[in-house]
Amino acid sequence: MEDLMSLAGRQWIGGQEDFSTNKALTKIAAIVDDQCNRCGAKVSTQLPNGKKYCRACINIGRIVEGDYLVRNQMVVNFPPLKTDGLTWQGELTAAQAQISQQLVDNFNQHHNVLVHAVTGAGKTEMLFALLAECFKLGQRACIATPRIDVVNELYPRLQAAFGQITIGMYHGRKYQEPQLDQLTICTTHQLLKFYQAFDLLVIDEVDSFPYANNAQLHFGAQNAVKGNGVRVYLTATPTADLLAQVKAGQLQILKLKRRFHGGKLPVPKEKLFLRSFLNRGKIHPKLMAAILKVIAADHPLLLFVPRIEQIPLYLAALKQEAELADVAMAGVHAGDKKRLEKVQQFRQQLLQILITTTILERGVTFNHVWVIVIAADDRIYQAASLVQIAGRVGRAKEDNNGLVLFCYHKYTASLRSAMRQIRAMNR
Repeated sequence: MEDLMSLAGRQWIGGQEDFSTNKALTKIAAIVDDQCNRCGAKVSTQLPNGKKYCRACINIGRIVEGDYLVRNQMVVNFPPLKTDGLTWQGELTAAQAQISQQLVDNFNQHHNVLVHAVTGAGKTEMLFALLAECFKLGQRACIATPRIDVVNELYPRLQAAFGQITIGMYHGRKYQEPQLDQLTICTTHQLLKFYQAFDLLVIDEVDSFPYANNAQLHFGAQNAVKGNGVRVYLTATPTADLLAQVKAGQLQILKLKRRFHGGKLPVPKEKLFLRSFLNRGKIHPKLMAAILKVIAADHPLLLFVPRIEQIPLYLAALKQEAELADVAMAGVHAGDKKRLEKVQQFRQQLLQILITTTILERGVTFNHVWVIVIAADDRIYQAASLVQIAGRVGRAKEDNNGLVLFCYHKYTASLRSAMRQIRAMNR
């Protein structure tokens, strides 16, 4: 019974055998009428034996015709707390406090909410009162985000803020045995393992890949919340489908156009390049001058490139520069086995230059960082990506500005839209 309690609110793949007589456990066919009941995808791919299986959610375990989804719908009662579990001692600004109270009110009224707040607005801190209200009622909450790096960043902050609450962290790079957490922090892929588990689901960076426009992850997020549960979406760049729900009255929208320190978003500088950024192992002199300017100012530099294969090329070129002989640098991308280690080294300023892809475009905070985007006109950089990248700079109260440089060959619609959005927020 204790083992089953740790799996409350979860679903997993089972066979046809009689798995339990416990009434809290139910089972349904995993695939019905060529549709996967875990992720909602249409199923058409066949195994050699002729049985169909779902490719859309195979990364968390293969579902085949004839399998069952076992769902644990045990009623969970968390022990009452003398307080609401909040151990955070900080203070919100007046604007943050207003959003925070509106989130609590909407939760108690069972209204789903979209929070549209600029990067660096302090969205995490604005959630604390909402989470505390949920815990005070003995209920269960989840914060999900598309990116592993954001999960790793949120976990210690929430641990510090809610020292009395059991918190679990789940993502594909680190296995953890399931436990009965009152607060779950996970990637959006992990939501496919839950069924009607949460009274409150917060999806941070809701516009981010791979969650944005992914019907299977949206299906999983819908299933992970109880029938009367509440969803809160957080973003600095709302997607068209969320704005359509606001317009239809299905979502309340709360806006915050100022960072927590009251400063504006850094407006990126733009630089046109007529020749290649990197040619025969040499970085363009104007680009090199911009990089050296950041190093001379003693700021850590996030150098964004559009392709993984470009990282070692730029790294080699930078290491050839005499002025950078004593500068610690590295490259990182989504498949890098040392990804978490390198990001932490950069955060601790053990690295001064980190060459990266869009994996670090959002959800991570580095003190005093400046940013240069190489080939900002590449098709991989949508307007939302460029806005988020610019938002890495100036997040500290004592250092609320800095360099954001967009380097390009052709001025694209995404560049134009990103600049327009940043200026609009600053107005």
